[in-house]
Amino acid sequence: MLIRSRYFVLLLAVFIPACAPQRPATPLETFQTYIKAIKKKDTTTMKILLSTATLKTHEQEAKAQGVTVDDIVKRDTMLAENQKTVEFRNEKIDGDRASLEFKGSYGGWEKVPFVREDGDWKIDKQGYADQMIEDIDRHNRATDDMFNSATPTPYY
Repeated sequence: MLIRSRYFVLLLAVFIPACAPQRPATPLETFQTYIKAIKKKDTTTMKILLSTATLKTHEQEAKAQGVTVDDIVKRDTMLAENQKTVEFRNEKIDGDRASLEFKGSYGGWEKVPFVREDGDWKIDKQGYADQMIEDIDRHNRATDDMFNSATPTPYY
């Protein structure tokens, strides 16, 4: 009887952790998994880690260019092919949106946006593109305002 109880306790010790719900990966952990997938050329994992909006954009690009979505995913990785290491900083989570910065191949810090979909963090490249467009529009409006509010200088 004592031997059976030891086996029962051993079985519980093995199976209980396996049944426990796992916490979702953080944005940093998601990006680290994405980097590993890039290095392994694992496009299936790369696509799993991309947001729905990003995948939809990639599908449109692929159709327009007459290539596969996998071709677009492999080409558009945010990392240079020769980049061996990646440094990270400033992971920020705000509700269902997040970001972190990584050091790109040219030494500058680049921001990666994330969106939470079905409880998991996904890389939101489309959100990154939308943010860039918004930043350019804001800069253009500020420049226009500066030129429009300037008092013309009379010429003599």
